[in-house]
Amino acid sequence: MAANNSEPILEEGGDGGVKHEAEEAGEGGTSAAAATQAPATMLHRSGSRPQLDLSGAAIHGNLEDRNPTILLPNQSDDISHLALDIGGSLIKLVYFSRHAEHSNEDKRKISIKRKLGMFNGGRRSYPILGGRLHFVKFETGKLNECLDFISSKQLHRGGVDSPSWRSGAQPDNIVIKATGGGAFKYADLFKERLGVSLEKEDEMDCLVAGANFLLKSIRHEAFTHMDGQKEYVQIDQNDLFPFLLVNVGSGVSIIKVDGHGKFQRVSGTNVGGGTYWGLGRLMTKCKSFDELLELSQRGDNSTIDMLVGDIYGGLDYSKIGLSASTIASSFGKTISDNKELSDYRPEDISLSLLRMISYNIGQISYLNALRYGLKRIFFGGFFIRGHAYTMDTISFAVHFWSKGEAKAMFLRHEGFLGALGAFMSYEKHGLDDLRIHHLVERFPMGAPYVGGKIHGPPLGDLNEKISWMEKFVQKGTQITAPVPIGFPATTGMGGFERPTAKGNILRSDASAALNVGVLHLVPTLDVFPLLEDPKMYEPNTIDLDLNEFKYWFKVLSDHLPDLVDKAVASEGGTDDAKRRGDAFAHAFSAHLARLMEEPAAYGKFGLADLLELREECLREFQFVDAYVSIKQRENEASLAVLPDLLMELDSMNGEARLHALIEGVLAANIFDWGSRACVDLYHKGTIIEIYRMSRKKMQRPWRIDDFDMFKKRMLADKKDQPYKRALLFVDNSGADVVLGMIPLARELLRRGTEVVLVANSLPALNDVTANELPEIVAEAAKHCGILRKAAEAGGLIVDAMAGIRDDPKDEPMSIPLMVVENGCGSPCIDFRQVSSELAAAAKDADLLILEGMGRALHTNLNAHFKCDTLKLAMVKNQRLAEKLFNGNIYDCICKFEPVP
Repeated sequence: MAANNSEPILEEGGDGGVKHEAEEAGEGGTSAAAATQAPATMLHRSGSRPQLDLSGAAIHGNLEDRNPTILLPNQSDDISHLALDIGGSLIKLVYFSRHAEHSNEDKRKISIKRKLGMFNGGRRSYPILGGRLHFVKFETGKLNECLDFISSKQLHRGGVDSPSWRSGAQPDNIVIKATGGGAFKYADLFKERLGVSLEKEDEMDCLVAGANFLLKSIRHEAFTHMDGQKEYVQIDQNDLFPFLLVNVGSGVSIIKVDGHGKFQRVSGTNVGGGTYWGLGRLMTKCKSFDELLELSQRGDNSTIDMLVGDIYGGLDYSKIGLSASTIASSFGKTISDNKELSDYRPEDISLSLLRMISYNIGQISYLNALRYGLKRIFFGGFFIRGHAYTMDTISFAVHFWSKGEAKAMFLRHEGFLGALGAFMSYEKHGLDDLRIHHLVERFPMGAPYVGGKIHGPPLGDLNEKISWMEKFVQKGTQITAPVPIGFPATTGMGGFERPTAKGNILRSDASAALNVGVLHLVPTLDVFPLLEDPKMYEPNTIDLDLNEFKYWFKVLSDHLPDLVDKAVASEGGTDDAKRRGDAFAHAFSAHLARLMEEPAAYGKFGLADLLELREECLREFQFVDAYVSIKQRENEASLAVLPDLLMELDSMNGEARLHALIEGVLAANIFDWGSRACVDLYHKGTIIEIYRMSRKKMQRPWRIDDFDMFKKRMLADKKDQPYKRALLFVDNSGADVVLGMIPLARELLRRGTEVVLVANSLPALNDVTANELPEIVAEAAKHCGILRKAAEAGGLIVDAMAGIRDDPKDEPMSIPLMVVENGCGSPCIDFRQVSSELAAAAKDADLLILEGMGRALHTNLNAHFKCDTLKLAMVKNQRLAEKLFNGNIYDCICKFEPVP
């Protein structure tokens, strides 16, 4: 369902004829990574439409349920979809819902209040993981009941649990996807009753798309049925095509399916469900199709049908393989019987009709399978309805005529194929969705790499076996462009929320120490409570004397053109953005020039202040997030390989895993757009070299190497809970947070430590923000139960699947994972002024982890705290390395400072 101004991009199904040959290489002109362009708090992906996430999709209910709900445990995008298949006899509905009770939000807030002593839920929109596909049918003759059902649940407006409904928004020009003849016949009635337009989808396209979706994505969907025994079939995803799809509705369509969007209607028959229902109604006076089917279960067709045994005196005709009970002639006995219609039992008539039509369908289907050399035949359509006699009869016919070589298979959602296909047409029949979640192929760890070679110098032991890193290197080719793609949805200040701590506004403050006439965060009144001595605390590691300032003046001036390009691109490259970009460049250059002439012009001034000045200038000219597109692409690439990294980590013992985690944080910290040296590498497109070099530098000993001390503390036998709560100050988006800090947070969680991720309140360079973290964590949690349960426990996500898939009695109380903002909009942090929620979160913390150059080197390298502190960073500036350690660029520090 979509408004006219935001319709999904649809792929044309073909030339309008029977045969469809879609081009697989360039469907819609988008990459397999196409996904959502969401609000500012959402994880942006490279496309523009909500995605249907099929990873982990499963049927909910027992194995005997018909048309059961399909659970989508990892669904994060809001897809307020409803689709219809309006046939001559039945209307089939497929719709999506969250079914997350509104009390979940209250529980989340209570959880945060309990953990932090305050509410912080009103500011950020937290993601919901999970949803359901529901399947409902109505008789077409009772269309008003269908319309009342849609209206009562507000399905045409996204459902009563959708964000648009809760917000009171009433979109105009609502479009619902529909297929079947009724989509044309009843379009005016839908417009009149519901105010919606029906967008018609080709019936055959939808039928095939629905079948492909079920067979590719849903376990326990297909099954065989012989002699009353149902057996589920495991579909080999790599060997699905080609197959024969037999849709038994009023008539029968037989379709040869060769792939996604590739199919041909090869045959059919007018003897189908309509024939059974029509003749049955005339002969039995039944009022409904279901009543007629129910009659057949009590029938005995031998009173009406002429059997082989009737011809051969009760014997089999074994020479040609016919048993005595085989039907020789449907209704054949009525020829010789001197009876009227009323003399025959309706039950017997119903069963005889059912077997006559089912045998006919089974035989015609097999002959078409034989014609095209196919072994698998899938039967769908509402004629079958999970009816045992029907399935047994069709299966017998296929088995008999194929001599056991072909199989008749059935689908649990057999009657909803068309409606499902219409639902998929919101996303081009689901092709993008089915592909995006298989984009990074899963390999067992240690399996030989057979996917092709990576060019360039050898990767050492990484060249022998494929690993998560190699996959990331492959994905990394997508994130080397120096200038991001424009992001038109971000304009001005409106796209981001601001802190609601005591420093909850942005203003020009003439009385502040940083009196530069630009917008900046009003300092909060909260001092970080874990500072050892706030009066002696100095955030800046290096003071800016004249020589130091000249160096950084050149660094920032050289970086300015590239920054302006990114800032303009982040606003869509409009003329207005270009004017603001020029104005920002002039203003910031003027500030630098004034500081060169008068270093004390803005009071005491350190490197952190200089970096913050740049960010405030950007915000003054309404550039909210200059690196937004780069962050999106790096997050996407990193999340694609995170499951493989976690699998690799889980194969290690505790000590090796901890070492790999710290090494991973340091290695991933190289992906920093604030470093000139790293940016120069990106511009060359040498992601492989960056990673190779980064890992080489990970070889211990590091420039400051306290890992053994930290390891001893972490692995100490204290009932497996060395720390109560850890505050992790995260740095960059992409690999840094996804492949570095989130796995480290996961390790702490599994050891029983509460984890609070602390991130910027406002964007600065490519640093991740507190508003962005919930969506990143939600994506990571899709493939990790530890993260999922911890994020739910900490109120970071709402898990709509909670209590459905797992027995709550079997699950221990989860350790919470939370996110707070730090009150800053700078690459650095001054602990004399932090957000009130960070101050509250610090109350019970006994471990701080400061990561990255801004928070652990430019500032706070020499700061002391009241609890254990781990400082992790890679030095990405040669001058800074020499000044601090007499070291070299890309040196690493792992500085652990335990309290007595």
